[in-house]
Amino acid sequence: MDAAVFREPRKRAMPIGGGEIAGLEFGPTDRPIDIVFVHANGFNAQTYRTLLSPLAASLRILAIDQRGHGETTLPANPDGRRSWRDLRDDLIAVLDFLDGPPVVLAGHSMGGTVSLLTAAERPERVKGLVLMDPVIMPWLAMLYAKAPWTSGRMWKRMPMVQAALRRRAVFEDRQAAFDAYKGRGAFKTWPETMLADYVAGGFNERADGKVELACAPAWEASNYAAQAHDPWRAARQARAPVRILKAEKHSTCHAGPGFARRGRDVRIETLPGTSHFLPMERPDLARDALFEMATG
Repeated sequence: MDAAVFREPRKRAMPIGGGEIAGLEFGPTDRPIDIVFVHANGFNAQTYRTLLSPLAASLRILAIDQRGHGETTLPANPDGRRSWRDLRDDLIAVLDFLDGPPVVLAGHSMGGTVSLLTAAERPERVKGLVLMDPVIMPWLAMLYAKAPWTSGRMWKRMPMVQAALRRRAVFEDRQAAFDAYKGRGAFKTWPETMLADYVAGGFNERADGKVELACAPAWEASNYAAQAHDPWRAARQARAPVRILKAEKHSTCHAGPGFARRGRDVRIETLPGTSHFLPMERPDLARDALFEMATG
């Protein structure tokens, strides 16, 4: 497919559950949605604009802002959260709102896991799944996270949780945020265009003229800490084919042959030279996987 084809998305808002789920829609309006794409923790739909736009030559795609992210206005209270079932239920609500033929669910990191959890609950609405380095803990760790005697307190001590809580939330403007992130930390391997899109979609204007993260650090931290959901069980329940693109290094996906055997049709492919940010590092391979699942 021709990655040079580039089309700007349209904004969309869906009234769901006491607020709105915001999204970006790509591609022709005279066909049903082919792909629903779900972003990673702390990110937003616009981050993946350059990944998804070339697919708009022939496919219709909806990328959503999850609860607590981007322009979505659903309540996002981090207190007492233990799982991503709230995010799963939001995505189910999106599919019910669209009420069209089965779609490909796709997502990066947390978004991939939420897509899998959703497919397990609504298999009739899902044609296939493309999961880009989804967060899948080892089976025993997942069992511990689900145990009724484990509280969120231990998980809140995780380094990723603590780092999220310390994250700077306010900048003078978006350019200052871009300059602070460029070439550093998690953004080291990102193309500048994708970083600019992340910043454009990930900050809100404040009354004092400054900008603030749309995803509050406490909400981002709660997503890292809330792990009492079960992607292993979801893999067994999903009926649609599942393609997992796994990072070669720093992967959050601890799925291997045992995980694949739980599903009806689960393929796990490690992409050489990639980290957890593989959609930013190899958008060509991620895009091809989306196209193949949607048109296969």
